[in-house]
Amino acid sequence: MAAKTQISIEEFERRFEAGEDMTDYLDLTTARRPGLESRRVNLDMPQHMVAKLDTHARRRGVTRQALIKMWLADRLEATV
Repeated sequence: MAAKTQISIEEFERRFEAGEDMTDYLDLTTARRPGLESRRVNLDMPQHMVAKLDTHARRRGVTRQALIKMWLADRLEATV
């Protein structure tokens, strides 16, 4: 969704600090999350591992991809 209206940065900051919803003033089609951009990674693994991943993912109510990301994030955090 492109921004509908333009206002000065001072006005934006004043309204933001007042707790107003500023969504109409943002162009979310170009929004970026520096350092958090996604990058596709392909991973080959045996079928029995995929089946186990799917079982764990179903138990938690998430996708296989979400489960792998959660587990990797936990492991990476633990090694820092």
